[in-house]
Amino acid sequence: MTDDFDFVVLGAGHNGLILQAYLCKAGLKVLSVDRAATAGGGLTTLEDPRYPGFLHNTHAFFQRAITAMPWYADLELKRHGAVYLEPELNVLLLTNDGRTLEWWTDSERTAASFAQFSARDAATLRRWCEEFAPIVTKIIRPEAASPPLPPAERRALLERSAAGRRLLEVSALSPLEFVQQEFENPTIQAGLLFFNGLREVDLRVRGFGHHIAALLAQPSKAQMSLGGSATLARALESAVREAGGVIRTMTTPRRIIVENNRAVGVETAVGEVIRARRGVVSSLNPQQTFLELLDAEQLPAEVRSRADRFQYNLLAPLFALNLNLREAPHYTVAAKRPELDQAFMVVMGLDHVDQFVEVIRHHEAGTIPSTIMWGSCPTRFDPSQAPPDRHTGFMWEKLPYRLNGDPLNWDSARGEHGRAMLDLWCRHAPNLAAAVIDSFTRSPLDVERSLPNMREGDLLVGAFTNDQIGYNRPFPGAGHYRAHLPGLYLCGSSSHPGGNITGLPGYNAAQIILADLGIKADWFPPPIRAQLGAL
Repeated sequence: MTDDFDFVVLGAGHNGLILQAYLCKAGLKVLSVDRAATAGGGLTTLEDPRYPGFLHNTHAFFQRAITAMPWYADLELKRHGAVYLEPELNVLLLTNDGRTLEWWTDSERTAASFAQFSARDAATLRRWCEEFAPIVTKIIRPEAASPPLPPAERRALLERSAAGRRLLEVSALSPLEFVQQEFENPTIQAGLLFFNGLREVDLRVRGFGHHIAALLAQPSKAQMSLGGSATLARALESAVREAGGVIRTMTTPRRIIVENNRAVGVETAVGEVIRARRGVVSSLNPQQTFLELLDAEQLPAEVRSRADRFQYNLLAPLFALNLNLREAPHYTVAAKRPELDQAFMVVMGLDHVDQFVEVIRHHEAGTIPSTIMWGSCPTRFDPSQAPPDRHTGFMWEKLPYRLNGDPLNWDSARGEHGRAMLDLWCRHAPNLAAAVIDSFTRSPLDVERSLPNMREGDLLVGAFTNDQIGYNRPFPGAGHYRAHLPGLYLCGSSSHPGGNITGLPGYNAAQIILADLGIKADWFPPPIRAQLGAL
C-alpha cells in the first residue's frame, strides 16, 4: 500500500494534469496515474523510428485559443515551455475549380476573401463578427470556463438581458439552418459548417446554431505549439511537479476502492492499493469509470443504465495520413499568390454545402465518402520538427469507425485509402508526388487502440446529442463533475464543455472540488450565476 494522498486522478491527459496542478496549488497532495508510457493523452508528438528527426503530432495539432485559456496563464505554462504560434493565414479552403476561401487573423482580409464569392456574405460576416463579439466575451467564454447551471436556471438568467436573449434565439437553430438562413453562397456555407463540424456537433440538430456565429466572432484562431503538441503536455507535467504533484505512468487502474459508500482510493492492475483521503477524480469515459472500475453493487441501477447508454459521435473518428517530405507542399494557387503557401490549415475536397448530406449518409452506412480532408505542414512554421531542409505533413479525414460494419476492416483498408488521400493532395500540390520520403496512416481503430478513452475513435469522448450537453453531460445526475458516490468526481472530456484541447473540464472540476472542500481559490472566476446576472 502506498503513502496516502488527498486525491488520486485517473488519467494523465491534459484535463487530468490541469486539475491536478490546481489542487496542488491549493496545498493538496495529489497523484495522477495513467496506463500510457507518457503523460498527455492526445497531446502526442512521436519521432518516426525509421527516420530519426521527423516528428509527427499523431492526434492533437490544431489547438484553438490555448493562450487565451485561464489555466495557461494561471499555471504559467509559457514559463514551463509551452510557446504558441497563430499563423496569419489561419485556414485556406481549396476548391476543385481553383478558387480559395481564406480565414485570416485579420478579419478584414477574411471578409475580402468572402467577397470574392459573395459581397452579401462578406457583409454578413462583418455584421455577425460585430454583433456576437460581446456575446462571446460576456457569455460563451465564461460559461465554458464555469461549472454549468441547470438548464431552467440558465435560461431564466439569459432571458434577463438583450445579449442573453439573442444567444438563446440563435442557439435555437441548427448549424445548417443558421448558415442557410444567413449566408447565400454554397461554398461559404460549406466552409462555415466544416469548421463547426470540427467540434463534431450534428449539423442538423437544433440548439447549436450559435456555434457558427461564435466561431466568426472569436478573436483567437487555430494555434500550434513550438516543438510539437507534446510540448504542452511536458509543460503541464512541469507545472504539476513544481506544485508538488506526483505523476505515475504505466500504471493501470483495476478498480476504484469504495468503503462506507465513499470512494477512498484505487487498486492497480498489479494489486497495489493507493489510498486517497479526500477522493478519486476520473478523466476517463463513463463506461470506464462507472462500469469497468466500480463493482455492480456500488452502482444504482439508473446510474449503470445511464453510463451504459452514453453515446459517442458518429462523425468524430479521424483517419490520418502522415508524410516525411523532402520539401514542403507548393500549391498551384500559390503561383500567382505566393502567400497562400503559408496557409496553416489547408482544406481540400469541399465545394458545396450539400456534400455534408453525403458525408452523414456514408458514416451511417459505414462506407467511405468522397474525400474531404484538412491538414498542415507543421515544419513551415517550426523547422525543429524535421531534419534540416526536410518537412513533415499530414491530412485528416472524418471516416466511419465501423468500416463496412466492422472496425477491424481498417487494418487491411487503411493503406489504400492513404494513397487516395495523397492523390487528392497531389492534385493541389503537384510537387508532393516526388517529395514523399515515407508515409504512414492511422485509422479510427488505431486511435481507439492508443487512446482507449476515445471509444469508437471519438476524439470528443461523447456525442452532443440526447441531452449529453451542459449540466447533463455526461448524463443527468453527473453533469456537475460529481458522481453518485461521495468522494468520486469527473474531470474528463465526457464532462462539460466537452472534448478537444481546451482543458476546461479539468479547470471546472477543480472549481467544484475546492468549493466542496471549503478551500478558497482566488484564481478562479466569479460564479457563473453572478456573471450572467450582471449582464
